[in-house]
Amino acid sequence: MTSNAKELDVLLQVLEARFGKNMKRHAGIAWPAVRTRLDTHRDAIDTLKRMEDTGGEPDVIGEANGRFVFCDCSPESPVGRRSTCYDAEARESRKENRPESSAIEMAADIGIELLSEAQYRQLQELGAFDTKTSSWVQTPVDVRALGGALFCDRRYGKVFTYHNGAPSYYAARGFRGWFQV
Repeated sequence: MTSNAKELDVLLQVLEARFGKNMKRHAGIAWPAVRTRLDTHRDAIDTLKRMEDTGGEPDVIGEANGRFVFCDCSPESPVGRRSTCYDAEARESRKENRPESSAIEMAADIGIELLSEAQYRQLQELGAFDTKTSSWVQTPVDVRALGGALFCDRRYGKVFTYHNGAPSYYAARGFRGWFQV
């Protein structure tokens, strides 16, 4: 997807600058190690480009099992991923005003997974995210089977988890994702 060397260089410069400005998110991790991993996993570059292009502002937020964890760190829910139902089933169930995609479908297309509620809360320990917006999170099967879906936001200095009908969508609700490389 990253079509040329110039585009790749620009993306890597953006990622490196963001990494340097937000050391609290990845204490103990050095950019050269991240860059080396990205250079040897070119498919990750495409995923990061799609995250960036949809407003996610991806950054490293830690390491797990010897892999770097990238997550959407935009202050608000990524603007290019808002106004989506939770999943394809919810989107297809709408009789009118059906959105073009859903959070689950878009995440799969980008190459990321929606954050779980626990991951969302961990992200909030690194900064104040979604103070004006909200983000769909992975929904337990039993809740989804009943037609619902979960979303989270941060208000009044606290992280809240809510429920909504999975077919609902709002201009201020999107989703955050993550992946490992």
